[in-house]
Amino acid sequence: MSQRRRRSLALLTSGVLALPLLTGCGAGDDEGGPAAAGQDIATTTRDKVADGGVLRWAVDTLPETLNAFQADADATTSRIAGAVLPQLFVLDAKGRPVANPDYLEKAEVIEREPKQVVLYKLNQQAVWSDGREIGAPDFVAQWRALSGKDTAYWTARNAGYERIEKIEKGKTDLEVRVTFAKPYTDWRSLFSPLYPKQVTGTPDAFNEGARGTLKVTAGPFALGAIDKKTGTAALTRNPRWWGKQAKLDTLVLTAVPRAERPAALAAGKVDLAEIDRSGAERIALARRDAAGKGAAGGGGAPAHGPGAATTPAQATLSWANAFGTDEEKAAQEREARTKHTEAVKRYADEQAALRGFTVRKSLEPAYTQLAMNGASGPLADERVRRAVARALDRQALADLVLKPLGLPAKPVGSHVALAGQQAYADNSDALGGQDAKAAQALLADAGWRRGGKITEPAGAKAGPESAPQDDGKTPAGPGTGNDGLYIVGEDDGANGEAADTGTGAGADTRAAAAGDADAAAADGEQDGVSPVLAPAPFGAQQKASLLAQAAQARTADDAERSAALDGDATDPAQGSPAPAKQATRTSGNMLAKDGKALTLRFVLPAGPGSESLRTVGERISQMLRKLGVNTETTKVADDSFFKDHIASGQYDLALYSWPATAFPATDARPIFAKPEPAADGSLLVEQNYTRVGTDHIDQLFDQAVGELDEAQSRELVRKADARIWAAAGSIPLFQRPELVAVKPSLVNAGAFGLGSPRYQDIGWKKAPKAKERKK
Repeated sequence: MSQRRRRSLALLTSGVLALPLLTGCGAGDDEGGPAAAGQDIATTTRDKVADGGVLRWAVDTLPETLNAFQADADATTSRIAGAVLPQLFVLDAKGRPVANPDYLEKAEVIEREPKQVVLYKLNQQAVWSDGREIGAPDFVAQWRALSGKDTAYWTARNAGYERIEKIEKGKTDLEVRVTFAKPYTDWRSLFSPLYPKQVTGTPDAFNEGARGTLKVTAGPFALGAIDKKTGTAALTRNPRWWGKQAKLDTLVLTAVPRAERPAALAAGKVDLAEIDRSGAERIALARRDAAGKGAAGGGGAPAHGPGAATTPAQATLSWANAFGTDEEKAAQEREARTKHTEAVKRYADEQAALRGFTVRKSLEPAYTQLAMNGASGPLADERVRRAVARALDRQALADLVLKPLGLPAKPVGSHVALAGQQAYADNSDALGGQDAKAAQALLADAGWRRGGKITEPAGAKAGPESAPQDDGKTPAGPGTGNDGLYIVGEDDGANGEAADTGTGAGADTRAAAAGDADAAAADGEQDGVSPVLAPAPFGAQQKASLLAQAAQARTADDAERSAALDGDATDPAQGSPAPAKQATRTSGNMLAKDGKALTLRFVLPAGPGSESLRTVGERISQMLRKLGVNTETTKVADDSFFKDHIASGQYDLALYSWPATAFPATDARPIFAKPEPAADGSLLVEQNYTRVGTDHIDQLFDQAVGELDEAQSRELVRKADARIWAAAGSIPLFQRPELVAVKPSLVNAGAFGLGSPRYQDIGWKKAPKAKERKK
């Protein structure tokens, strides 16, 4: 599994992309334009930051390994590495790599012919925590470990390292010469992080030695204790650090699930935490109430939180039940009222504490996309994929997610870079914008027509016929996050008439109800009737029932045939009843071809951090319905979403995110590589989970990665991006929001956007002096 894929796993659910924040400029500074949103980190000069203190920073989990080049490394691995190990290049506020002066005096390509040679001039003060100078032996050991030549090293990737021919010391011990066998444009991606030779020197040390500890480090912080019981990893100020001393004494990374972060903030367990929209709304409400601007509920209680929607009639009924003559019912009601009172108090206490936090906002270095599986089914036809893409109002989808948060809502125009990065260019014109007429023409050309005759059995599944459901592996039912299956756009009645659900009308009502059900599940409400047509457990029960009925029918038939042989059969003169004439079905206002309706299986994650994805999914389904395309939406558990659906190709449509990269020639290629047939007949897709690719795209990436003229390399990457748009395998929608709750006095930290944190500058703002307070 590659490092790129590891980073994507966290995004596919609700994980944090932890990129190692520096400002700086480089060549071609105007390329890519401005970033869509700047950093929001309360930038403060170091003289105004207090020396000392502890910061408790929420992370998703403690790392399984501290070796960033192993398959199970995660975002916390990267965060620790960014604070305790050399990072030769870091990302500035626009997501562009810049040399880190704490480790490098200079790094540049000094020869292009006959072979590329890069010369690193190291900071003469840079040393490992054991006192040894950082130098060529560390570079050599890491190259040999990651080159892919020695399979005893359990590495997750070797991109770039396999192109190196040799590494040697330069004129002095502070110079390292790296000679490449093949030219490599993304050479800046190498040796960040740089591990000491003690970690990379042998397979045993590499595979096992750095999983739970790092004995030798070289960053502004050193690794302290990792406590699995408390879920914390302590980073302490490095006494051997030669650069500007870290402002904090200790940085404590604390594992807190995202759904529990508002409570953790309120309880004082963490000082900084990335949160979702619901958490941000709670902090906004708390601050509004503290300012006396919040609307009051009944009896002056807050108009939000547990029981805020309870009507006077409901409250009166609850009181009557609690003190009624039915003792059993009264006891149950009193217990419920006690729990409710405790929940209200707990919520009020948390809100009072959350007033002490603020939310810093930016856009993550990642974008959300609509992926279309081009391996089979209707979407194997490029015309259908392009039609789906041109039915989308990408601006409306960006507005839906970002505008309520007060963030810039501009659709992403590239698959390979984000606005601000040098490789960025809006190439969406290669596909075309929203155009219903063009989409209809594409579908008509592909043979899909409205009002077509339907010959497939009612209720036939959409998408790949071999796509199995994962119902046996994922929890189902209210409150589990797996609400099963519902269909947007399905016409159940004959001749195209939509079936009445009994609540008003058709697919729009069902879709709205599904959204309400998601919201209720997120709030812990489990009493409502799910708008599910075929929930997973019911489907299994229905299958068992049908099999039992079939067995009974076979038994009856056998008995009837036996009776006939014995002369006890009914009079043959009566004859068999004529088979019932099946009503003719058409697709009505929806599209059909070859007797089948155009129905696409839409797979979405069901976890508590994926509410916005489900909302976007519903809006996309509505857009496609106007085009005449049905969507059959399946919500699956987060841990099943990627491995059982996206990676295995069991979907037609899906929403997930890809992280941005400063090195698209290297990192983007496996995501868009043309799938190749394996010896067993399966497809080798690398990370191209849409299964859509072309030889031309591969060739452009191959040329870009070997082009040492950096401007020309970026132009080749942009051309590849234009071809990716034209192939319509995935459609970038919007950059993901980044919402971070912090205490207002914490500075140089928060929503880092495209940039890398500068850990030594993070700290607590000094209290103003008496003269300043008077002013």
